[in-house]
Amino acid sequence: MTVPSQNILETFENPFPKRTYTIDTVCPEFTSMCPVTGQPDFGTLTISYIPDQKCVELKSLKLYLQEYRNHGAFYEQVTNLILDALVAATQPRWMKIEAAFTPRGGIRTTVIVEHPDAATE
Repeated sequence: MTVPSQNILETFENPFPKRTYTIDTVCPEFTSMCPVTGQPDFGTLTISYIPDQKCVELKSLKLYLQEYRNHGAFYEQVTNLILDALVAATQPRWMKIEAAFTPRGGIRTTVIVEHPDAATE
């Protein structure tokens, strides 16, 4: 399977680039595909970021995330790929993605990734 194209992500100029503020976008209907079973994985993505010069345009974000419906990958890969694509598109001061997946077999998994990576600073 191919990785969803980040070229679909559009941005717009931050209307307040000198102000530090946080944008939270919640995507409660995120779907990807388990690479082992081929079954759909459902989850809620919460994208939080402090923009610098650009903000992500929401319709393009929706279309980008929909491309994961047919993408087989584990939770960790999906979450990191989305962070990488959004960072490349917006170059934020800070960004965090929390991917809370629906329980399977009584186990709930949440993957949280940040930019910049606090562990390497």
